[in-house]
Amino acid sequence: MGDPKEGVGGNIPEVRKKVPRRIAQAVLNSLKGGVVPRIGLPYITVGRKSEIEALLHDVDIIGEGGASFRFVVGRYGSGKSFLLQTIRNYVMERNFVVVDADLSPERKLTGTKGQGLQTYRELVRNLSTKTRPEGGALTLLLDRWISSVQSKALQETGFQAGSPELASEVGRQIHEVTQAMNDLVHGFDFANLLTMYYKAYVDGDDEVRGKVVKWFRGEYQTKTEARQELGVGVIITDEDWYDYLKLFAAFFRQAGYMGLLIFIDELVNVYKIPNSVARNNNYEKILTMYNDTLQGKAQYLGILMSGTPQCVEDTRRGVYSYEALRSRLQEGRFSREGARDMLAPVIRLEMLSAEEMLVLTEKLAEMHAGLYSYERTLSEDDLVTFIKIEYGRIGADTNITPREVIRDFIELLDILYQNPKLNVSSLLTSDSFSFTKSEAVSDEAEGEYASFTL
Repeated sequence: MGDPKEGVGGNIPEVRKKVPRRIAQAVLNSLKGGVVPRIGLPYITVGRKSEIEALLHDVDIIGEGGASFRFVVGRYGSGKSFLLQTIRNYVMERNFVVVDADLSPERKLTGTKGQGLQTYRELVRNLSTKTRPEGGALTLLLDRWISSVQSKALQETGFQAGSPELASEVGRQIHEVTQAMNDLVHGFDFANLLTMYYKAYVDGDDEVRGKVVKWFRGEYQTKTEARQELGVGVIITDEDWYDYLKLFAAFFRQAGYMGLLIFIDELVNVYKIPNSVARNNNYEKILTMYNDTLQGKAQYLGILMSGTPQCVEDTRRGVYSYEALRSRLQEGRFSREGARDMLAPVIRLEMLSAEEMLVLTEKLAEMHAGLYSYERTLSEDDLVTFIKIEYGRIGADTNITPREVIRDFIELLDILYQNPKLNVSSLLTSDSFSFTKSEAVSDEAEGEYASFTL
């Protein structure tokens, strides 16, 4: 058994490293509420080493001009969103642009009422970079692209700032970037809008700039409206929004970024579509995206979708109900629990081990003590007892999830902090916590955890 304090490669901070109070507050509040924090993930990342390594290998390929499509599959509370958020934060540090969205009844991949366009709008609204990780980075990215071109031209030519010669050189370089878009589907219109934004930027015309950004966000309802305001006869629609994400990926690379990563969570909302035709239309969209990435029709683009095993593997309504996808995604005969193929398009999340959860509880205990400025009262034996009880519940081997364990543990920390006279051992072994089952931990479980040390 490896060192339980060993992190997951990369730049994961040590367990006892001081966590800023702002980050600790956000992390603990999010976890107690059952949601994934947007910041501070490196302080609490444990396990998932093979999954993370597989996805980061994809990131390297994307940065070299390739493309990738993966499904991350796991039960509710198993850590799907946590894994996606971890990768999201990592790739932003690597100078990738990211967009993310949760599917919902209003947001699908396609639909008769513009549900696919709603997903596109949500993705672009959440467009993030290292310097703007909270989203809303589209205008900032466009402006910085133009500024970087101007700076580059200034350094290369030696022309005076504001001179006609410099403006001409910048215009030439901008033209080179837009010309690279022309060979792609809808590339001419996309390049035309980029040029229009550049001219408005140079002229200081904020009104036109705002209208171009509105177009890029997919907010024009009709072609007539776009023609009246911008003089262009096309708009982003429910049918072609994905093509524009491919264009964004190519543009971001031209603008100095490594590429674009798309994160789409809650795939279960496609599974829930009652109409089989509408459901299959969404699966057809997934197939198109999947084929593009594998056949080289997309560059500098990565797509990660996540959902439950049922919404993927159900052959009646799930992704596997669409034969063209099932034949591409289904596991072979050799993959099994404990020996999964992490190079396959579907990554199935296995349970975090009790040992990994033990390491996580220590990280959270240290974080909680630092946030509220007290000496940690939970001993290492207390942490082991907590894990024994959680994993000793009837059915825990198949039903327990990290989300449940984490919420229980943070509640325990809060209660002990607010009630310092409470005895930790008596609280852990009370009927209310151990569910009135004194033998919550079987003899077999006792043997399994007997070797646990921190």
